[in-house]
Amino acid sequence: MKNYQIAIVEDDCHIRDIVENYLQKEGYSTLSLGSAEEALMLWNTERPDMWILDIMLPGMNGYEFCKQIRKEAEVPIIMISARDEEVDKILGLELGSDDYLTKPFSPRELVARVNRLFHRLNSLTERSEQSIVSSKSNDLIIEELRLVLDSRLVYWRSKEIEMTVKEFSLLHTLAAQPNRAFSRNELLTLVWGDDYFGSDRAIDDLVKRLRRKMEDLPLETVWGYGYRMRVDGVKT
Repeated sequence: MKNYQIAIVEDDCHIRDIVENYLQKEGYSTLSLGSAEEALMLWNTERPDMWILDIMLPGMNGYEFCKQIRKEAEVPIIMISARDEEVDKILGLELGSDDYLTKPFSPRELVARVNRLFHRLNSLTERSEQSIVSSKSNDLIIEELRLVLDSRLVYWRSKEIEMTVKEFSLLHTLAAQPNRAFSRNELLTLVWGDDYFGSDRAIDDLVKRLRRKMEDLPLETVWGYGYRMRVDGVKT
């Protein structure tokens, strides 16, 4: 099994040491950081497999750090906070965190959630690979959009577009069934897995990123419901 590396961003050194000890006993390698600024410097040189991120940090807070990471990758993020307000949990999940724990928390519960997130990530990767293997064609082409399935490459108007794992998964899901309207909850299950419990706004964030990367992509909002890839002349 892969030796996953987990970065812990927490300004309380006592909590940081406890979390680090429990994760190392579980077999994970760890990196320990006291601020979001340090974490961003690390991100520029090394890419951990998961972040455990305190929200209330000196300087840049955990919310802002999460936003910065989500611009580039879907690496798992667990937020921890002394605040137990529902609005804080919702904000954290909508900004892209995968889980949220309130202090004080059990280190064993944190380890269980870490294990579950990695298990879900592995399951999603396996499902994606099986989907690609079972595809009848190596390329999926819709007008000016081309997906090369076995190498997970995306071309828009003949220009290669960099994609994260979830961006590719969402784009592939919509493009494989043009003009079909998918609900947000349906897309959450297809892209994140059926045990995801966060906000369906995560889908909205992915769609925004796809639209920024591919101007005029015919990805339509179905108001009050979800999204579809609109292609004239193609029937579902």
